[in-house]
Amino acid sequence: MDENTHLTTWISRESKERFATIAQAHGLSESALLRRLVESTLSAAGALDTQVASSVEEMASSGRISVRLRQDDLIVLRERANARQLPMSTYVSYLIRAHLRAQTPLPTAELEALKRSVAEVGAIGRNINQIARALNQQQWPAGPSREDLRQIIRVLTMMRDHIKSLINANLASWDSGNAKTGS
Repeated sequence: MDENTHLTTWISRESKERFATIAQAHGLSESALLRRLVESTLSAAGALDTQVASSVEEMASSGRISVRLRQDDLIVLRERANARQLPMSTYVSYLIRAHLRAQTPLPTAELEALKRSVAEVGAIGRNINQIARALNQQQWPAGPSREDLRQIIRVLTMMRDHIKSLINANLASWDSGNAKTGS
């Protein structure tokens, strides 16, 4: 059985006429010239594939890499890492992971703060639910005292402020060092 196959395409009439003229000038049929062009292109691509494959570095088993940065980029990196209270290498690791996996980095300290915030909000919700249940069952006919409500509002305000400061710190750490530097 024949291993060859047919390759076709549509081009403008003018391009076909020019291609036929070139083929005739080389003493070839249009099909023969087209075959030569395809084979030439594939050969060049094969050489390119070989170059790319040979230029890929072996990955270090430790997972460590070395990167050179421009001085101004290094300053910005240090500022941003310091704003997040992270070592520069850890910050770079977060950035690379975020880029490669399309995930927003969340350092451990920020994650723990958010977990604490969620736990506190859950506790407040359970307390409010208990108050509502007691009121509905008329076990607490007077309802929460003004001091109880003030305490709830105080805690909720502190929660809001804490989460806002966490979000602002997170945003500031990504924006720090954004001042224009001389390129």
